Amino acid sequence: MKKPKWVVEKEQAKKADAAATLWLFGLHAVRDALVNPKRTKLRIMVTLNAQTKLADAIAEAGMQPEIVDARKFNAPIDPGSVHQGAALEVKPLDWGSLEDVAIGAATPRLILLDRVTDPHNVGAILRSAEVLGASAVVGTRHHAAPETGALAKSASGAMERQPYVRVRNLSDAIVALQGMGYLVLGLDGEAEQSVEGALKGQKDRPVALVLGAEGPGLRQKTKETCDMLVKIDAAGGFGSLNVSNAAAIALYASTDHS
Repeated sequence: MKKPKWVVEKEQAKKADAAATLWLFGLHAVRDALVNPKRTKLRIMVTLNAQTKLADAIAEAGMQPEIVDARKFNAPIDPGSVHQGAALEVKPLDWGSLEDVAIGAATPRLILLDRVTDPHNVGAILRSAEVLGASAVVGTRHHAAPETGALAKSASGAMERQPYVRVRNLSDAIVALQGMGYLVLGLDGEAEQSVEGALKGQKDRPVALVLGAEGPGLRQKTKETCDMLVKIDAAGGFGSLNVSNAAAIALYASTDHS
């Protein structure tokens, strides 16, 4: 019996995911990946100078580096990448399902991203999420920044430690989180309530903060699915924040500092 087309496509996608690799570059990103036991490492290319700087991490990973002439650094990365003489081929990290990262912490905080595609913004958000104790950053499988070398470099090592989970449908993920007891707050500059105001007396609840891309913001379906729309109080009546800055401020505002 011939398999349905959708089954064949799903199996092909699964095989492609299993075979996928990416190249990390830059001293910080490469060092943190080398010492991450959860990261499958395949091949490392370094200049003599970078090898010296990464010697301990390379030894810890048990890898044999390929030494490359600094003037002819030919790793398969974008020629404009600031690689600092180091590139590492790895398998993508597997952080599990949404449930895996959403359940466990005493007062969990999640950041959900609605079509935030800029790897520099997502990298900065991963850094803030790690510093401020978020359980995970959640994006979508399509129309979201994938795990890439540029994202890893922007995250400055945080990608190795901060869960970054991508789901098929963001609205479905929001509904699932609501079923787990999460209060889901969508960031919208036109909202009447502030983050702190919405959480007054209930900062001990699990909270998910949803942020949209700069410009378009949250999609209408996302807004309708959130429990409430909130804003970050501004000192003046004008101006807007970069999405990564907004994520950091909203995350800090959502936690209890008493």
